Parts: sequence; C-alpha cells; structure tokens
Amino acid sequence: MARATTKDIVVAQDVDSVPRSVYALSATSIAKDWEHAKHRHRKAQLLYSVRGVLNCEIENGVWIVPPQCAVWIPGDVEHSARGSGITECYCLFVEPDATPNLANECCTISVSPLLRELLLTAAGFSTLGKPGGREERLIATLLDELVAAPVEDLHLPMPRDKRLRRLVNLLLADPADKTSREEWAARIAMSERSMSRLLQQQIGMSFGRWRRQLHVILALQRLAEGESVQTVALELGYENASGFVTMFRKALGKPPARYLSERVTGKHTLSVPSIVLPG
Repeated sequence: MARATTKDIVVAQDVDSVPRSVYALSATSIAKDWEHAKHRHRKAQLLYSVRGVLNCEIENGVWIVPPQCAVWIPGDVEHSARGSGITECYCLFVEPDATPNLANECCTISVSPLLRELLLTAAGFSTLGKPGGREERLIATLLDELVAAPVEDLHLPMPRDKRLRRLVNLLLADPADKTSREEWAARIAMSERSMSRLLQQQIGMSFGRWRRQLHVILALQRLAEGESVQTVALELGYENASGFVTMFRKALGKPPARYLSERVTGKHTLSVPSIVLPG
C-alpha cells in the first residue's frame, strides 16, 4: 500500500509526475494538528477523512471534511489543507480528463461504503499503471462512484470584498460575539443595507445564515478534537447546550454526538441531507 505522511501527500509528493491517470495513497498523522500552506498541482485531488476533521481552503471558501466524508479539489486550484485532531486520510489524484462529469468546483462529498473500499484497494496499487485487467476495471468503477457521490453543503463561502473579509476575520476571531448586524456594518465602514446586499452578491447568504454556517463548521472541528457539547456551545455564545443542539440538529439532521459517532463507526446513511440552516 502506498503510504506517506500528511506532509508528503499535500506538499512534497510530486503527484503530477506519477504515470497513473488515477493514483491513490493513504496517510496517518500522529501529531494532534497539522497545516500546510497553499499549493497546487495539475491533477485533481480527493481528500478523504477516515479519522479526524480536515479543512481545505481556497480563495473563495473553506470546506470542512468530517470523518467518512471527502473534499474534492479540481486540478490547478490553489489550496491549503489542515487537520484537526489526530487524522487518518486517503488521497486520490485524478487527471482532469480521466472521466467525464468530474466536478469543476470544490465540494464536500459523502463517501459510500463501496467508494471507501475502492479507495482503500486503489491505495495498494503501484505507481506504474498497467493497461487493462482488474486494476483498470476497479479504477473505472471508482470514478463512476466518485461522479455519483452525493454532495454535502459543509462549505463556508468567503467574500472577495476587503471590507467583508475584515468582517469575516473579526467573526473568526470571536465567533461568540453577539454584536448586531447594524453594529457589524458600522465596524467595517458600511451601511447595513450595503453590507447585506454585498454579502448576498458575493456569497449568496445573509449575514445571519453565514454566521450560523460558521458555528456549524467550528463546532464540528472542536467536537472532533474531544471538546464537550456544553463547552462548544458556550464558546460559540449559546446560553446553554440545548440551544446549540437544536441549531445543530436543524443544520445536519442529527444531534452532534450522534452525527460524529455514526461517522466514526461508519454507520452513516448514504443519503446525507445537505445543511439547511434555520432562518
């Protein structure tokens, strides 16, 4: 099986020189957290989390990858990657013309048991591709499953406007801040109306919905690192755990403990609902 550290996967490994059009490998990080700077490669990349929560950031957004999910990164897209907690992951690198209908934008997908087993098997192939035979048929099935995988809306879009970026940075620095929308607009030297209109134009969300989406993503990261629901709820500004659990259930269809437990044990259903945020 092709194995590497997470650093080898994201930074040092020269994946574009591997002769296979589809190449998989696995990696385990024994460190609690890791982070790698922005980089790019010609081949598209699927980063699948077996254990731990992964983050992928590109210019216009952040994608979170809980266990048993994967993030798809098209080729030649500059991106950075980060792991929260001890992580175990698999990487799949795909030439852009390997199969039709590959996604041309970043997205988080739910990994079915079949796709998972195909990834694990493909990681055992050598870097030298053999034309025809069992390996080629397995890769073809893997690509079919990849194209058909359901997308999960675990995505935090990022605005391009510098003033809105400042707003984002302020919220990231203190996600529990309960400042009103009008006051936030004043902080970044905009009217409330202009801020709301520009947010809709650039990220397709209202200010309130974006902030709730941020809370869902931060909660998944911290819960995966072992923090309690009560602690996470208070850190995000909720008065008690029940209010936080209600928000989380509306967003992901399940309370946080059950959501993460099912993903760690691989018992999640194949048709995972997308995030539907209240309001």
